[in-house]
Order: sequence, then structure tokens, then C-alpha cells
Amino acid sequence: MKQCFTQLHLHTSYSLKDSTIDIDKLIKVAKKNKIRSLAITDHLNMFATMKFYQKCIDNNIKPIIGCQIPLKDTILNKNIGTINLLCKSILGYKNLIKLLTEIHTKKKPNEGLGATIDQLRRFNKDILLLSGGRNGILGSNLLIDNINEKIDLTKLLSDIFDDRLYLQIDRIQAKSEEIYNNKIILISEKLKLPLVATNSVLFLDKKDFDAHEVRVCINKKIKLEDRINQNDFTEEQYFKSQTEMIEIFKDIPDAMDNLSEIIKRCNIHISSDTYHLPKFNTPDGSAIDNYFDKKVQSGLDKIIKDKNISNPSIYHDRLKVESNVIKRMGFVSYFLIVHEFIDWAKKNSIPVGPGRGSGAGSLVAYALDITSIDPIHHNLLFERFLNPERISMPDFDIDFCMINRQKIIDHITEIYGENKVSQIITYGSLAARAVIRDVGRVLGMGYTFVDRIAKMIPFSVGITIDDALKQNKELKKEYESNDEIQNLIDTSKKLEGLPRNVGKHAAGIVVAPDTIDEFIPLYRVEESDEIVTQYDKDDIEKLGLVKFDILGLRTLSIIDKAVKIIKKNNDEKKIHHENIMIPDKKVFNLLQKKLTTGVFQLESSGMKRYMERLKPDCFDDIVALVALYRPGPLGTNMVDDFINNKHGKKIDYEHELLEPILSETYGLILYQEQVMEISRSLADYTLGEADLLRRAMGKKKKNEMELHRKKFIDGAQSKNIPATIANSIFSKMEKFAGYGFNKSHSVAYAFISYQTAYLKAYYSSEFLSS
Repeated sequence: MKQCFTQLHLHTSYSLKDSTIDIDKLIKVAKKNKIRSLAITDHLNMFATMKFYQKCIDNNIKPIIGCQIPLKDTILNKNIGTINLLCKSILGYKNLIKLLTEIHTKKKPNEGLGATIDQLRRFNKDILLLSGGRNGILGSNLLIDNINEKIDLTKLLSDIFDDRLYLQIDRIQAKSEEIYNNKIILISEKLKLPLVATNSVLFLDKKDFDAHEVRVCINKKIKLEDRINQNDFTEEQYFKSQTEMIEIFKDIPDAMDNLSEIIKRCNIHISSDTYHLPKFNTPDGSAIDNYFDKKVQSGLDKIIKDKNISNPSIYHDRLKVESNVIKRMGFVSYFLIVHEFIDWAKKNSIPVGPGRGSGAGSLVAYALDITSIDPIHHNLLFERFLNPERISMPDFDIDFCMINRQKIIDHITEIYGENKVSQIITYGSLAARAVIRDVGRVLGMGYTFVDRIAKMIPFSVGITIDDALKQNKELKKEYESNDEIQNLIDTSKKLEGLPRNVGKHAAGIVVAPDTIDEFIPLYRVEESDEIVTQYDKDDIEKLGLVKFDILGLRTLSIIDKAVKIIKKNNDEKKIHHENIMIPDKKVFNLLQKKLTTGVFQLESSGMKRYMERLKPDCFDDIVALVALYRPGPLGTNMVDDFINNKHGKKIDYEHELLEPILSETYGLILYQEQVMEISRSLADYTLGEADLLRRAMGKKKKNEMELHRKKFIDGAQSKNIPATIANSIFSKMEKFAGYGFNKSHSVAYAFISYQTAYLKAYYSSEFLSS
């Protein structure tokens, strides 16, 4: 019978010091070799756990979750070797999370990271322990330590873990390997403990050893020549096949049998189909839905009265629809949590932005004073933010005054509890230019030489070395004609994109309904000593936890300061940046004359050139400029077409139903919301279905797009629109969807642009001095 097989001791590239294994490439190797399970045992972290788990599940591969952890001698205050812990079940996974969190958060100054025997006693349930191999609690320690002490330690761990302890044995051609391996086999026989075959995998292919060594040097900040006599690693630590491992361990077949047994014992399912919202306690003790309805309705009534809205029925009808969706999807607490800390900020004179992102499309958010933008007036769609046909957590991006941003985080922490709130980790990566500089330094190349090569990589977000070789003919020529440059670039390509370091996300915090370590392990960032989650924002969303982006925007601080100066200089003149009237001829004259230095989003030289040509004379023009001034549209003729169409070029709307949707952008499909409106108007899509179409277009999902094309054409034909015209309109939507911008976001930023332009036009000295 064919054995189950995988490598049980494996570090991914999220073991920042010693691995080059990219998870996607690992998955490909497994699929190519028909390996049905994969394990991850990164050193002292679970950074990659969710990404690894989800990619395994997506590819029908069984994920085995684990971690390599140093074991600490508390009396001598030193590490006595590493152990590898593997989760048998979800209970084991939760215990591993708690163990790692305690290791990182309770570390004392000048103390090494590691687990104590006491911690293993408390957190061992449903966890298997592997003794760590060469660098483990046995391993090469047996060359220098008293074997009886190691036998006593092994007995102790066996008592704690019972039948879940395995003595790990590697054969990677390391120094003195046979001597200490023989001693491990003796201990196994003496204590009747099972052996397990591993390979301490750090890279995928044998030929990747040199790139791995460069990776180690980058982390250690040394040159490759400094590691000529290293014996930390061997070139045998690659992902060996089952055939290779059977051959290596043919004299101890039990070690391979036990490997199969461990794979069978580890069965974990991490749920990602439940939302874990913190509980919102209503101030008056009323039922949360009743409190929500009352707050939303009173907020809307105030808006209708203050804004003197002439058609309130439209607002009441939409509010009812949105409120029902929010309740049905279970997000009432989320909206009230956001409302509470924004309300607190405003009451404490902390400037808050108008609300950017798709959240500005919600009338409920406007009624709760979460946003300052009327979504009905600006034709913004709630379904772009929250779609019952695409279940996902709502996500408000909220700007606060840069100076006082931390006060908001402190307030949220105080309300929900320090043990339920955490800032979020972020990973720095070895991007194209950076990795070439790092590799060049490690290889001992001169700074000027490496700098010249690095600068040949075009300065573009997300560009890869392969992209650069295609785009820059000079770089490609140098690569093909110079062996030294070829070695530099080939080595860099093997490391490109791997995580390099970790830090704190600039804005993200997570709020859990229970202690954070019930859901996510925590981590201490070495450089700053800050505690953050070990999972990044994407993984936190997958787990159904609530994250908030508490963004700091310097412009809000400037506006606030300017308003205070204006009030002081004008005997408390009644001016507030949210109540600046739109439109105003003096403001548009300032824009048309390019006098926008200091004006939010409109002060770059490129933006000034477009404003001079466009001559904006309404707020919608500012909204469009913010959306157009991005790499995608700028790389096409969209901006020129927009300007020409505004100034008299005949616009072909192709069908009369398009005119009311595209007239604000002079016939161009510029916003994602327009794609949704066209689908609804011409093909009877619901807005929920239209949002799914918008997402499919943005992600260029070919099969999905063909299904939508048929649905769109069929829907259009039912309204007597010829198939040829419907197909043409769909193709245009598909083309522009790649550049389409979230109008809600654009309106919010245009709002701040207008505020700063207004202040500069009317109160120039106060604005510029602030």
C-alpha cells in the first residue's frame, strides 16, 4: 500500500532568516508530484498559516499546521534546542496560537524567545511534538551534552505529550550527523519512542542552495564570502521526494511509516464562514436593532431638515432598503461601533474625513454621521459597499486628523478592552529594485555597479525583474552579455517578492469579540517592541474578524487649523469645512488658473496641466479628475477624450439609456458605479448582480465574463435593444472596467480637494499659514 508522504519539517519564506520557499511554488511542486498533504513549521511564527491553509484547501491538498519553537531552560535562561509542534485538530491549532502569543507577549527584556516546560504542560492538548532534528532538543546536542540529561528531558516530554511525541531524525549530510543520529536511535529504543524521518526543508530544489545562502546573508547583513566555512545548512535541505526519502531511510523503515501515521493524525479545519463581531452595548440598554433604527431615522430626519431636501420619500425608501440589508446580513453592530468612535472623535474636536471608499455610498452611514456625503445627490450605490449577493464584511476607510489619530485607537481599546484590540502586522518584501541592491551587496559587488543596474528597473509599483527585462532593452542587453550581471539578476529573481521583514500596519486595527488569541496569534516586532497580530489584514478578513483602518490624513489637520485661525481672525465667523457651499465661481477660477499649490490631490504639475485644459466648472469635474489621474487611465487616451468631449466633441452614447448615466463623464465609462447602472438600466440586472459583474470585469475572469455577456445581451434584447448594440456596449464596459474607479472614493477625495480650494480662494493667508 502506498504511503502518505510529505515533508513534516518545512520552513516557508515567512521564516525570514532561513527559507526561500514561496507558498505558491510549493503548491505547484506538490501538485506536480501528486503529493496530497503539505506541512508548515515556520520558526516562531504563524505568519503564513492562513495563506498556506487556504491555498492547500483550494488545491485539494491536506494542510498540516505547525511551528518550530526553541525550548527554554528557565533555570539557566538559555535555549536547549528546538522542537516542532504539529496541530492534530482545531483544538491543537488554538493551543498553538495561545502558546505563541504567550511566548511573544510575555517575553522579558534581555530574554530569548522560546517555550518553557510549564507552557508546554498548559498548551499541549491535541498537539504532536517532534524533537527537532539536527538543531532539536536531541540532535547535535548529543555530541556535547550528557546523554542521560537528554534522556531525562525526553522522558519528561513523553509524560506531557504521552503518545504524541516523536524523535525526529534528519539525514542531510551535516557534520557528525551519523554520531548523533545513532544516539537518537538508541534513545528511541531505550524509551520505546517512535522515530520520524524529516529533512529540515528550507528550499525547493537542490540548485536553490546558493540563493538560500544569499537569503541568509541578507538577513544577517553580511557578505557571502563571510560564510565560506559555514556548517549551519547543507545543500540536501531541499524538498526531497518520497522515493528519495525511502532510499535514505531504508535501514529504518519505521521512520517513514511513522511519517505517514502523523499525516493521518493531523486533521484540521479552520472555519472562515462565520463573522466574529464585537458586541455593541447600547447606551440605553435597548435592543440593538431598535437602537439602530432610532439612531438612523433621527439622523436622516435631521439631514432632511438641515439640507431642506424637497423629495424626502426617496431618502426614506432607500434608508429602509439599506437598513433591512444591514440587519439581514448581521452588520448592525459594525455600523454602530463605527458610529460610536466617529461621534466620540467629533465631540472631542478631532477632525474626521468625509468618508472615503465605497462606504460613502451608504445612506445609513450618512444618517449615522459616519460619512459626510449624500449618496443620493452624488448617485452613489449602496450595493458597491454592501451586497447581499456577495457576502463580505463591510469596510469603512476613515480619515482622522494625523495629530490625533492615536487617540481614536486608544479610545477603541478602552471601550472594548486591551486584550480584544490589536494593531495589525504588515510584511515588507524583496521588491525588484531592493532585491538587486541586497543581492549585489551580499555578492560583494561595488555599490556604483549595483546601483546602476537597480536604476534600470523602471520606477513602477509592483514591477518585477522579468517585466523590467521586457521593458528596458539596455538592461536586457547587459543581462545577455555580462555573466556577472546575469548572476546578479538570476539570483535576485529567485528571492524576488519573498517577505523580508515585518512591521506594524500604518492604520489597521482588529477588534475581536473575545481575547485576540482565541482567533489570532500575536507577535512582538523586534525593532519597535510593539505587539501586532501575526495574521495580516487579508487573513483577518478571511477569518471574519472586524478590522478598521484608522487612517491619519495631514490635510484634515491643516483644514482644522485654518478654520480655527479664520474664526479667531473674524470674531468666531461661522465656518466649518463640512458646510462649505458648492459650487462657487471663485473656487473654480482658482482651479482653472492652476493656483492649486497646497490643494489636496490637485497640486501636482501633471494635475495642473489637465486642469488648465479641462477648465473644471462643476464639482463633478473635480470628482472625474481625481479618478482619471491614475496610472491606468493616464496610459490610455481617456483623459484626452474626457477633455475633448467636455469642450464640444460630439458624443455618441450608442443608446439613449446611456445618456443619463454617462452625461456627467461626457460619454465615458469612468466609474465602477456606472458599469453597475448600465447593467441595471439596459439589461435588468439587480444592483447586487451588477456588483458581481463589476467585480468579474475588474478581475478579468474570462469564463465568468462570457456568462455575463450572454446574460447582458439577453436582458438588453428583452428591452428591444439589438444584440449588436448590446454586445458593443458590453465590450466597452469590459474595456473601461479595467480602469474604472470607485466613484464613492473619488467623491470623498474631491470633497476634501474642494474644501482646501475654497479655503485657499477665500482665506489664502490663513490656509497657507496653517
